[in-house]
Amino acid sequence: MAILVIAEHDNATLKGATLNTITAAKAIGGDIDVLVAGSGCGAVAEAAAKVDGVAKVLVADNAAYEHQAAENLGALVADLGKNYSHVLAAATTTGKDFLPRAAALLDVNMLSEVIAVEDAETFARPIYAGNAIATVKSSDAIKVLTVRGTAFDAAAAEGGSASVEAVDATHELGLSAFVGEELAKSDRPELTAANVVVSGGRGMQNGDNFEMLYKVADKLGAAVGASRAAVDAGFVPNDMQVGQTGKIVAPNLYIAVGISGAIQHLAGMKDSKVIVAINKDEEAPIFQVADYGLVADLFEAVPELENAL
Repeated sequence: MAILVIAEHDNATLKGATLNTITAAKAIGGDIDVLVAGSGCGAVAEAAAKVDGVAKVLVADNAAYEHQAAENLGALVADLGKNYSHVLAAATTTGKDFLPRAAALLDVNMLSEVIAVEDAETFARPIYAGNAIATVKSSDAIKVLTVRGTAFDAAAAEGGSASVEAVDATHELGLSAFVGEELAKSDRPELTAANVVVSGGRGMQNGDNFEMLYKVADKLGAAVGASRAAVDAGFVPNDMQVGQTGKIVAPNLYIAVGISGAIQHLAGMKDSKVIVAINKDEEAPIFQVADYGLVADLFEAVPELENAL
């Protein structure tokens, strides 16, 4: 068997989600190739070649792939994917964008958010907002799947010595054009990569009160997240949302402040190693998944926590 992993990157650095995806590929078994598609992405290819377990790195260095547009990248992956038994990508915004298109072009089914590999044909994935785990066996000749990074350990970034091979194929379909992007900038860690996450919910009452969480987060070196209710209320921007329709996180420590614990939110953080909940409602569902719970007024508890730190 040969497995193709699509690298997640920004044309300069290899994203950590790729390392988790490679671990999932190792669980399937077989030779693992990594595709780096971008523009001026030589450094990414070099980093991918050093990852333990990678046999070969394919580099598609072309302006058509600079922004990983789903139309162009999906066509490339479908073209190369014909030579593989499995095609994997991280279940990120980018992976969820291009891989379904590639699966359609290959005329095969797609498995999303895989959290476990039982064998080369059988995979586990969450359904019903994570309240049930479906075990799915695929009979497709080519298995196409996105991998939830929080479910797999990262592969070692060093220790490999893969060969690097250029891919000449260019897929410039002209179906879309990159206009621009506005990236949120923060001195705090990126939400999905942080070891500690402090999140606020509807109980924060307004966006200004999130300043309390920012102060705690700065002392802990943490990222700050939010529940969907807080985002929908306009307290914070949607790039901070943790949950089924937001970002999936699994930090070493997750502190939920003023979050009731709706199913949608739990689906995005319940794999955290240690969960701490602060809520004045002792019946809040968040306490059912919390390792430590504090029934208290957050406007008293959070400043006390900050002072203690």
